[in-house]
Amino acid sequence: MTESALSHHRSQQEIREHNEQLILAAAEMEFVLQGYRGATMQAIADRAGLPKANVHYYFKSKKNLYQAVLTTIIEEWNEGLVSMTEDSDPKVVIEQFVRTKLAQAFAHPTRHKLFALEIINGAPHLQEFMATTMKSWAQEKTQVIQSWYAQGKIAINDPIHLLILIWTTTQRYAEFEVEIVGLLDKERYDEHDEKRTANFLVPFILRGCGL
Repeated sequence: MTESALSHHRSQQEIREHNEQLILAAAEMEFVLQGYRGATMQAIADRAGLPKANVHYYFKSKKNLYQAVLTTIIEEWNEGLVSMTEDSDPKVVIEQFVRTKLAQAFAHPTRHKLFALEIINGAPHLQEFMATTMKSWAQEKTQVIQSWYAQGKIAINDPIHLLILIWTTTQRYAEFEVEIVGLLDKERYDEHDEKRTANFLVPFILRGCGL
């Protein structure tokens, strides 16, 4: 392939990736506001500023697009534990995971709300993903945490509930944003709330792990 052809190929790939990100972001907002049934490919295209034909070209159907939005969200959330191994320091890993999850919750609350809506409705569009990809991810991480316990590095011998605890405590700040800001006697989160939350949750969870 010539240099000109390679440059053209890269340009086309960059355009595709850019358009896909625009569509995914627009779809995320439409699905949160309208629900899966209420959202339309036309409304998603309008929000993305692209022709409806482009949305169909990249994702084929609303179902495919919805699943792509959900799986992209989950994969991004799980990146916080990608590098953990049996030789890792559990204190470093767990603190990083909690802080990463909180940062995601405060930065992108709509993603958590969309995921919560899907789960509340019985996860009809995530059954296969959760039974395969998500389950394998969880099994891999629980094996590492069990190894930490066997090595005496951590006091927790129920790793799946540790993961559930971290998911629950961090994601609630996004999913129940209205409730929490009300309890904090304010209208919305401010720049100090994420740090304040992390400074409470991190040592609380680490102490529970014997760290």
